[in-house]
Amino acid sequence: MSTPAHARAFKELNEEWIRAYFTLEPADSALLDDPEREIVAKGGRVLIARIGSEIVGCGAVVPEGHGVYEVSKMAVSPRYRGRGIGRRILEAAIEQARALGATSIILASNRKLANAVHLYESMGFVHVPPEELPPSPYRRADVFMKYDPRVFGFRQ
Repeated sequence: MSTPAHARAFKELNEEWIRAYFTLEPADSALLDDPEREIVAKGGRVLIARIGSEIVGCGAVVPEGHGVYEVSKMAVSPRYRGRGIGRRILEAAIEQARALGATSIILASNRKLANAVHLYESMGFVHVPPEELPPSPYRRADVFMKYDPRVFGFRQ
């Protein structure tokens, strides 16, 4: 994320999918209203996917402390879904977390987002009990996952 247009697109793409399935929560607004302060300034990354000059997707890598990073706020424009963009964003998020020194990558999702959960599983995330992760600020979270350290190459 390097421009105000990127920040706007990050907010708009995420608000679109969240409102389509759920209700926007205070934790959503905190990250989406000021991703520079809430993600980037804290050592995370906001990723922007483009086709040509059009922003078509996004995601974030959010530091949780002690080497733990959360993959969060992944979104792909409805017009571009089904083209592998989500997979590329997730691959980039994993690589960014690795570059930032992650010892663990986590995420929280919802079973209503079956395609997203399937993508996470296909990329090496495994389901874990919620108590294995930092508490999620989202009421909608009912799927909790962690990147399999054998896939990621972590030493435990």
